[in-house]
Amino acid sequence: MTTGRVIQFRRGRHTIHKRHFLIEIPKVENRKDAEKFVGKEVEWKSPAGKIIKGKISGAHGNKGIVRAIFEKGLPGQAVTTEVVIK
Repeated sequence: MTTGRVIQFRRGRHTIHKRHFLIEIPKVENRKDAEKFVGKEVEWKSPAGKIIKGKISGAHGNKGIVRAIFEKGLPGQAVTTEVVIK
């Protein structure tokens, strides 16, 4: 079980993917290490105690960031908070 940090929505210049988030995992520095986390489950716990689940779908770029797709979109307050990777 590892923790990660939500960095940002997955976005383009004109679009934001509401269920897709970029997650930074400590000590993961490159794409090869990030791809080891593909398929693992992710959980975000709200301040009220509600848990929103997701799944890591792939690496994002070459610096060890992963992309996670959640069953529901996370609120904007989730950015910079921690997630649990199982």
